[in-house]
Amino acid sequence: MPTLIFDADDTLWENNVLYERVARDFFAWLAHPDEAHARAVHRDVERATVRSHGYGTVSFLRTLHDTVERLRDRPPTAAEREQVDALAAVLARHEMELVPGVVEVLTELGGRHDLRLLTKGQVAEQQAKIDASGLAGYFASVHIVAEKDVHTYRGLVHELSLRPADTWMIGNSPRSDVLPARAAGLHAVYVPNPNTWAHEHADVDDPDVLVVGSLREITAHL
Repeated sequence: MPTLIFDADDTLWENNVLYERVARDFFAWLAHPDEAHARAVHRDVERATVRSHGYGTVSFLRTLHDTVERLRDRPPTAAEREQVDALAAVLARHEMELVPGVVEVLTELGGRHDLRLLTKGQVAEQQAKIDASGLAGYFASVHIVAEKDVHTYRGLVHELSLRPADTWMIGNSPRSDVLPARAAGLHAVYVPNPNTWAHEHADVDDPDVLVVGSLREITAHL
């Protein structure tokens, strides 16, 4: 039986759009006279923070606090930290907006494929989102990892005794879902999401990657 490995954030449910809304509110609160410069500083800080502290809400908040420090040339005050934390409070509630058709798609594909879930980030945070989504029962196993690179996919193939030729990775991120899975010898389905995090962008020029317009389209191909 073929195995389909699904990404979670921005593939099964909307995720980055919540962070974008918080970032919008953050820059409005910051009221820097040169917002383009402020956003460029934020991007630089974010890249460094992700490298050192990984993904998720805690890392995101650290980025916001450090951005304030960089732009104001001093550590944020206690009041400023509280205000920034309040802006991001929505992220801790794990409000789920499932991608349209996800339940129907998983139900249909689960009838003829072995389904697995692979997501990256902080374990407790990702597990909370999975629990809130109500989708865990569709998958034979759930895997939460710190990073999704070629070594991750090779390790999962070994752990689950998968045959790469019969295994597909399905996700919205070229950098984390498509390219490393292909490098590990898996098939890949690219499901573009207009709200994909900028750090996950990359060119997908592999003719063997299946590109679909929505999650619902996958059932016509797999």
